[in-house]
Amino acid sequence: MTRNIATLAVALAAVGALGACSSNDNSSSDTTSAQPTTSAQPTTSAAASATVAVPPGSPAAVLAATAWETTSATDAHGNQVPLTDDNVKNYVGFAYFKPDGTFTMYNLDDTPKMHGDWSVPADGKTRTIVAKDDAGQEKFRRVTDIITLNDKEFTYRVYPDANDKTVYFDIIHTPTTHPEPK
Repeated sequence: MTRNIATLAVALAAVGALGACSSNDNSSSDTTSAQPTTSAQPTTSAAASATVAVPPGSPAAVLAATAWETTSATDAHGNQVPLTDDNVKNYVGFAYFKPDGTFTMYNLDDTPKMHGDWSVPADGKTRTIVAKDDAGQEKFRRVTDIITLNDKEFTYRVYPDANDKTVYFDIIHTPTTHPEPK
């Protein structure tokens, strides 16, 4: 049981790192529609002291189980894309998805990228992040298609032009032991 708790804690840290792999801008793949979810949801009351746990075995639990680092990207033809490429560089970093439905993301140099709320519906098909400013106000909302989500890889897809689904980039993350910056 202690091992499972430790594994979950590590996984949660990795999830946060994955979020760091998303950009700070409001790109064309962003959407303002809310996604129904049965996974991690942020606590809505300041008086609530307990964290909201993600359902065990759910896609949200997999995302929250580890810290994630962007390790590669591919284009629609499966070709490797440098992480410095203009189409993917805003999604590169460390992400830490916490089981209470919040996330933090950092650039690879540990500078803050963004923070806010996250969710993954029970079907595991999308991830929603709601980036917030320091006052807790929504800056933007991004819903991305999940291509792969397991304990070894988290990959989501971004479209430079939301109206052209033939051009896309898959942003690939792998678990990391990189500690969350303070």
